Amino acid sequence: MNRPQIRFDDGASYETYMGVWSQSVGDAFLHWLAPAPGWRWADVGCGNAAFTEMLVQRCAPAEVQGIDPAEAQIEFARTRLPAGAPAAFHVGDAQALPWVDARFDAAVMALVIFFVPDPPKAVAEMVRVTRPGGSVSAYAWDVLGGGLPYAAMMDELKAMGIALPAAPSEAASRLETMRSLWQDAGLVDVETRTIEVQRSFENFERYWEIAQTGPRVVARLAQMGEDERARLRDGLRRRLPAVDAQGRLTYGASANAIKGRVPS
Repeated sequence: MNRPQIRFDDGASYETYMGVWSQSVGDAFLHWLAPAPGWRWADVGCGNAAFTEMLVQRCAPAEVQGIDPAEAQIEFARTRLPAGAPAAFHVGDAQALPWVDARFDAAVMALVIFFVPDPPKAVAEMVRVTRPGGSVSAYAWDVLGGGLPYAAMMDELKAMGIALPAAPSEAASRLETMRSLWQDAGLVDVETRTIEVQRSFENFERYWEIAQTGPRVVARLAQMGEDERARLRDGLRRRLPAVDAQGRLTYGASANAIKGRVPS
């Protein structure tokens, strides 16, 4: 039986939904990765180029090539960076990268490995296109450990008996699974870490507004009547931390990260 797809068809909406979270975890990841300037990068599963933009702004790359299967995300990515930025974007498959062997100094997969149907194949492709001695890395929300930025929404929907589409490879977000993937691909000097991040919303209403736009929930919420939606809203409020004295809501998420090196 085929799984319902989790689709990313609106780059701008996805930026509001995930952009702040992506930047926070990407900052911590790049600090940990500590890449050298002048690298040539493959950004595998680049989405709307949130991480690509960080690479260009902070890592002085010689080149970044981004690839993603969602045409709408790639269209948004192509408008994101200024003219002359050393980045290009392509519609394509992480499991069959369109580049020759040893093309890059680094291959990275940011917040996407659990969406890939065959993670071992994708990691093998990242290794293939990275030069000997180059870096292969990834980070992903800790899906099974409750680390998703909108886990409270998912948990409340589940408590209401509402099934949501699951990512095809959720287990690939676990640290032990990632480590096995990297080691099985022949990578060396493999290291892992967990990154904790937080995001503040002006108030609960703003959180509720944004949480409803998630690609896993938007279609199901559109089918809800007013009473069912009100039950979801009230249950979600009970699951979340209390707002502060200014009415702000601060909520946390966690991601697992890994890095390794192609043998010389």
